[in-house]
Amino acid sequence: MTSMTGYAYQEKSYDKAVVSVEIKSVNSRFLDLSVNIPPYLAALESFFRKKVTDSVVRGKIDVNIRVKETEGDTEVVADTGAAKAYYDAIVNVKNACSLSGEVPLSMIISQPGVLTVNKTYDVEKYREYIEPLLDSALEQFVSDRKREGENLKKDLLEKLSVLDQCAAFFTEWKPKMEDAFKAQITQKFNELLGDKADMNRIMTETAAMLVKYTINEEIVRLSSHLKAMREEINSNPTPGKKLDFICQEANREINTIGSKNQFAEVGAMVIKAKDSLENIREQSKNVE
Repeated sequence: MTSMTGYAYQEKSYDKAVVSVEIKSVNSRFLDLSVNIPPYLAALESFFRKKVTDSVVRGKIDVNIRVKETEGDTEVVADTGAAKAYYDAIVNVKNACSLSGEVPLSMIISQPGVLTVNKTYDVEKYREYIEPLLDSALEQFVSDRKREGENLKKDLLEKLSVLDQCAAFFTEWKPKMEDAFKAQITQKFNELLGDKADMNRIMTETAAMLVKYTINEEIVRLSSHLKAMREEINSNPTPGKKLDFICQEANREINTIGSKNQFAEVGAMVIKAKDSLENIREQSKNVE
């Protein structure tokens, strides 16, 4: 089992750059991946994105890849034609205004297009820089999520044990609930008919009421849901979505048991079961 929250950071200095990779994630119903990378390395985004999606299933994940150049490959190109044109134009203005003095070089080279700075990037070189760092960060990230996932699994199993106890309690009290229905029906017939009460009629009415109010089917289905829940927790590496669905089904059975109940003890256990089930449902949103 894996948690959807995690964090990892890796950094390394190379000959001409310092590269860092940061990965962090929070809960999300689906996989929501964002890869932030310098614009000049945009061609590598899909490559790095696939590496992440091969390792995670669910969560809102932010991957930040930063590159700080310590020595870049820079080329400065001078447009001498543009420089001469600017110079001639400035001299014409100077003469027209009867101004003296030389035209400073700084004025010429500061004009747009006279000097152009071109930076070249070896994308393959940066891929070789970033890939091992990303692999290391992903390993750290997955390990962090699995460690937290083990804690979540332990908590889920504890809450599930409480639900097992509740289901056992409902099974124990089922015949008591049925006896109570029988006693209520018999009492009503005796109050209305006295000695004329027909025992066969009483048994028929009792059977009809038991079909309507017995919790046997709910207990069977609830036990089945709890068994499925335990199998998901123990066997499925990504049980989050399935657990949420099973919780909905189990909640339906517990609500029905509560609606048919006439005992304070059973009512208290229904509340306890609903509380544990809600905890499991909330926790299921934290795992893949």
